[in-house]
Amino acid sequence: MNIILLSGGSGKRLWPLSNDIRSKQFIKIFRNGDGTYGSMVQRVHRQICRTIPDAAVTIATSKTQVSSIRNQLGENVDICVEPCRRDTFPAIALAALYLRDVKGVGAGEPVVVCPVDPYVDEGYFETIARLGELVRTGSTSLALIGIEPTYPSEKYGYIIPSTQDLVSAVQAFKEKPDQGLARKYIEKGALWNGGVFAFKLQYICDRVREQTGIRAYEDLLSQYESLEKISFDYAVAEKEENIQVLRFKGKWKDLGTWNTLTEAMDDQVVGEALYDETCENIHVINELNVPIVCMGIKNAVVAASAEGILVSDKERSSHIKPYVDKIDQQIMFAEKSWGSFQVVDVEEGSMTIKITLNPGHGMNYHSHDHRDEVWTVIAGRGKTIVDGMEQPVSPGDVVTIEAGCRHTIIAETELKVVEVQLGQEISVHDKKKYKLDS
Repeated sequence: MNIILLSGGSGKRLWPLSNDIRSKQFIKIFRNGDGTYGSMVQRVHRQICRTIPDAAVTIATSKTQVSSIRNQLGENVDICVEPCRRDTFPAIALAALYLRDVKGVGAGEPVVVCPVDPYVDEGYFETIARLGELVRTGSTSLALIGIEPTYPSEKYGYIIPSTQDLVSAVQAFKEKPDQGLARKYIEKGALWNGGVFAFKLQYICDRVREQTGIRAYEDLLSQYESLEKISFDYAVAEKEENIQVLRFKGKWKDLGTWNTLTEAMDDQVVGEALYDETCENIHVINELNVPIVCMGIKNAVVAASAEGILVSDKERSSHIKPYVDKIDQQIMFAEKSWGSFQVVDVEEGSMTIKITLNPGHGMNYHSHDHRDEVWTVIAGRGKTIVDGMEQPVSPGDVVTIEAGCRHTIIAETELKVVEVQLGQEISVHDKKKYKLDS
């Protein structure tokens, strides 16, 4: 069975820990067995590997998230990269043709598509395996998972099943309702639409051809930016007559806001923080190297990162997006395939960044036209290559790179470097990449 994990999101609702590169699924707040912290994408990927070990996993995502995925899941994870964001139908279409044309997956193989960021127990993935078997047997063209609702939510679409059986035909889909209408849906046995779809690979390839006229992966990739932005529900699910829903009764949470995210956190505090005995129902997530002290705060979340600081009532935190939309700020922290970086200072004509490279990894061999750079090694061992000249580096070493010089740095152990960029036109677009001769 093939599983396509949809990894999207713009990172607005969980500001300041998320941004356009680090969406909510990459925030490390869930405690692992060894005491370290992991992210949603790491948790879901681990659950799939443990529950469905023979499943082949492909992550469909935008190019801005590829580095974060490789940083957290490793270089061997299979990724289908969207050139731009076009909603769920184009993303699923591209991933399906990628499976067939690039990976060689057979037309009759079952494929399950699900979000990368639900907070679930392993029973959820056992249900996903059953969903794959449902389409493998050929009894339905398209199958979905319906989540048994725990309250009349206004945040989710609803599936109206024909019966109350474990597997039922779908009678209708309903848009996100108000609370009163949601309550009526639930009284009729409605299920939350969890955004999980299963089909045989040929089924979706046929739908792509019918709706776009495109038959091949490379053609779809080249025309991707011109595709209509449309959800899979609108483009496919609501038009399909032979469709079934499989009930899921276990733990399922959509951690889309600070309020719901803190409900799933293992610890009340992540990072350096103190709170007094008068605080009630608070959560603190601190990524800064300074302490946070909370006193007399109730029903609140405090989050601090290089992007900014949020102090909010938990209920009000779901209304953060329009305020974050007003903030015009460059990315201050990001994970890359080779490690991570954090901007620590920005001045006119200069920018200072702390870079951490993972052992055995290095940056691309590249140059800049409009800025000089100065690297100061503060921890670890590695080597630099500047215009083809290689030299080892260790703490205290300083390397100066003039504009136009080709350069890279490669870590032997974990390597930490302070990079100072100097120039009047400092831009992420000022970068040329080159092949490094081995």
